[in-house]
Amino acid sequence: MKRIVLTGGGTAGHVTPNIALLPRLKELGYDIHYIGSYDGIERKLIEQYDIPYYGISSGKLRRYFDWKNFSDPFKVVKGYGQARSLLKKLKPDVVFSKGGFVSVPVVMAAKHRKIPAIIHESDITPGLANKLAIPNACKVCCNFPETLKYLPADKAVLTGSPIRKELLSGNSLAGLTYCNFKSGKPVIMVIGGSSGSQFINDVIRSILPDLLKDYQVLHLCGKGNLDNSLSGTQGYAQFEYANKELSDMFALADLVVSRAGANAICELLALRKPNILIPLSASASRGDQILNARSFERQGFSMVIEEENLNNVVLLDAIRQLSQDRSQYINAMAKSEQLNSVETVVQLLEQAAKQRK
Repeated sequence: MKRIVLTGGGTAGHVTPNIALLPRLKELGYDIHYIGSYDGIERKLIEQYDIPYYGISSGKLRRYFDWKNFSDPFKVVKGYGQARSLLKKLKPDVVFSKGGFVSVPVVMAAKHRKIPAIIHESDITPGLANKLAIPNACKVCCNFPETLKYLPADKAVLTGSPIRKELLSGNSLAGLTYCNFKSGKPVIMVIGGSSGSQFINDVIRSILPDLLKDYQVLHLCGKGNLDNSLSGTQGYAQFEYANKELSDMFALADLVVSRAGANAICELLALRKPNILIPLSASASRGDQILNARSFERQGFSMVIEEENLNNVVLLDAIRQLSQDRSQYINAMAKSEQLNSVETVVQLLEQAAKQRK
């Protein structure tokens, strides 16, 4: 039996592409194991799939001053030793890493054990964890054409991000019922990221009377961000987050307003949903969402409004323009070469495992 170790953690974005690979890996007969941190979000997400999970010590390497910078390197060294022991015991044919600092000692240990490791970089410019992992990997998958210039030419492969199969098979009628919407009126879906965006929430709610004249609004506003004063508003459905019903919501949506996290926008591409991206500002992040959004804009997949320029009038005008040009964006996304990411990544894994044998 072929065996694979998956790794990655710290945020859901470092786990969900691994989850997207599971059905295809199982079809191919892989015995799947997962290495993550002791109590990170990855543990909860992976254990529901009955995948053997192994926790190791994990530390974050920061570019800024923090007292933990003195203790975390020891956690990383400990994690490396634990990863080496686990890989010696499991003897996988290949390792796949989705990133996050817990993955660094695993990828390094894989090289020590002469086990091929393939890593995936979501953003346009590699983060620090993947920068440390790249020298130890045999291939580096990425989402954006612009990323290729930051990677070793003999390792870089443009794959896009693996998308969960269930997202592609949503039922719009089920979404209609779940949101208590009427058929025949277009739906705008608003996604503020996993924790929501108060700024985007406020702008959407301030233009709600105008939006509801022509659209119904499905609003994923983030935990603790529900507005009870709007409960019962006809044509407006607000939820803190979505789980299994997310695929039905996507199927229902005609237009999407979203943050520009790499996995989120790759899902919009795979689903061919015309979208407006509002990336996190550079002051609140390392600027990766801005780069992600601008790449999708250049490729004709998205409209972009930077947060500093967002206001009621700008967003309303953008929504009306996107609605008018909807087919243009769908056609551009349909031509993308990044729509079969799961199969592309799995083929790389299969090739690496065969070469080792």
